[in-house]
Amino acid sequence: MTALPLAESLTRLGTESAFEVLARARELEAQGRSIVHMEIGEPDFDTPPHVRRAAAEALEAGHTHYVPSPGIRELREAIAAYVRHTRGVPVDPAEVVVTPGGKPIIFYTILATVNPGDEVIYPDPGFPIYESCVRYVGGVPVPIPLREERDFRFDVEELRARLSPRTRLVILNSPGNPTGGALSAEDVRAIADMVRGRPVWVLSDEIYSRLSYGGPVPSILSEPGMKDQTVLLDGFSKTYAMTGWRLGWGVMPVHLAEAVTRLVINSVSCTAAFVQWAGIAALTGPQDSVERMREEFRRRRDAIVAGLNDIPGVTCRVPGGAFYVFPNVRAFGMPSRELARYLLDEAGVAVLAGTAFGPSGEGYLRLSYATSMANIEEALRRMRSALARLPRLQPA
Repeated sequence: MTALPLAESLTRLGTESAFEVLARARELEAQGRSIVHMEIGEPDFDTPPHVRRAAAEALEAGHTHYVPSPGIRELREAIAAYVRHTRGVPVDPAEVVVTPGGKPIIFYTILATVNPGDEVIYPDPGFPIYESCVRYVGGVPVPIPLREERDFRFDVEELRARLSPRTRLVILNSPGNPTGGALSAEDVRAIADMVRGRPVWVLSDEIYSRLSYGGPVPSILSEPGMKDQTVLLDGFSKTYAMTGWRLGWGVMPVHLAEAVTRLVINSVSCTAAFVQWAGIAALTGPQDSVERMREEFRRRRDAIVAGLNDIPGVTCRVPGGAFYVFPNVRAFGMPSRELARYLLDEAGVAVLAGTAFGPSGEGYLRLSYATSMANIEEALRRMRSALARLPRLQPA
């Protein structure tokens, strides 16, 4: 029987190539190959014990049924208090929506604010789901290149040039995936001055906010007058090593929170109750595990940046946050996707092509250092050996 047709809109929906590379790497491992995994952005730490205990206690207490779609009151109160403390902005629990992971906040925000033909400005290279969701709803993606010479920060003048009467949403991600670049306080202030009072929403993806190596990351939510047009996205996956728990949240004006709650009702009904109780324990309990994890990531960052810069033909900036490096590999004169495939097949190192995150990622690779120092050192050794076998372009 011929396969039945699917919706045309699915042709506009993209994916994350990290999972495709992971699948290929697993195939090679099944064939007996040794693979060093640098492709997946997932902390290699255990969820803190007190968080796991809170989930187990919630299960034993019978928190296994439906709960309010925007999240249980206790977690929304804890999130509101956390945002007040970390961003210096008063937040009411009615402005908080809890979701199964951070991605739904991206999707729901775009569904709720972008009409067909509306323009959405987003970083390139950037998290690929931004562009995918924009295209899916019929919006017009407007990428802003993140350039190495600016440490992969938004160029506020380029943003000014791209704002138009059709702009409905600006997406920020700081610290960012895939580059680890972070906006400065001056950047954030300038962006706020540009969009304040316009009919433009801002989605500020701050999922890596606690993994910043230069002190607290400025949030546009904290800028005067910006709370009324900002959606703050954050969650538990990266900060508390809870990727598999699927727990994220957004802070937004009440009328948008009500609209997003309708989308939750129509899609997933609610987020698992016992997981939300674990989230309360994460936010209100000891934070020493977060500090230890960040310092270990800092140690790994310094090691991998030094190691990459020691490989002939490779240069790498020091990222300001997250757990990714984005080395420049243009000297090999090979498309990023081909080079990433070469490193997987010939060196047994799974990395991502920079173009997995947008056209401006050509000439770069993304490596996640959310893995052990032993794996980082082995990956660097294998990369040095494999890249030494490739010709390099002569400097101009």
